[in-house]
Amino acid sequence: MPRLMINGKAVDVTVEDDTPLLWVLREQVGLTGTKYGCGIAQCGACTVHIDGQPVRSCAMPVGSITAEQQIVTIEGLSADSSHPVQKAWAALDVPQCGYCQSGMIMAAVALLAAKPKPTDADIDAEMTNICRCGTYNRVRAAIHLAADGGVRRG
Repeated sequence: MPRLMINGKAVDVTVEDDTPLLWVLREQVGLTGTKYGCGIAQCGACTVHIDGQPVRSCAMPVGSITAEQQIVTIEGLSADSSHPVQKAWAALDVPQCGYCQSGMIMAAVALLAAKPKPTDADIDAEMTNICRCGTYNRVRAAIHLAADGGVRRG
């Protein structure tokens, strides 16, 4: 029975080691903010953080994650959507349908942690999530807004 650290809490799950983390999060733990998109780690809708790094959870077998590693989902960023990236997303009306946005936000948070003042080229290189609605210009603008501190927490 694997033990996982999810959003700061130890969680025991009963699954096979090759079960994708995405299904553990959604079906075993009940954290449905992380979305299923493609199932082959291409679209990014399932992006979560493991030890601060963005990971496509649909292709991450739960057996490869240790009990010490910290998993953060969209629900773990803030209890009330007050994370600066979430606030920038809302301020600029980034989502259209919204399906891919939890993965986009998780990727953007990781990008800003690695590069607090990213250039457009940095954003284009690191934001590999796919959005069918095509809100990429608003995604870029929201990342810059969050990086510039234009939207404050709380």
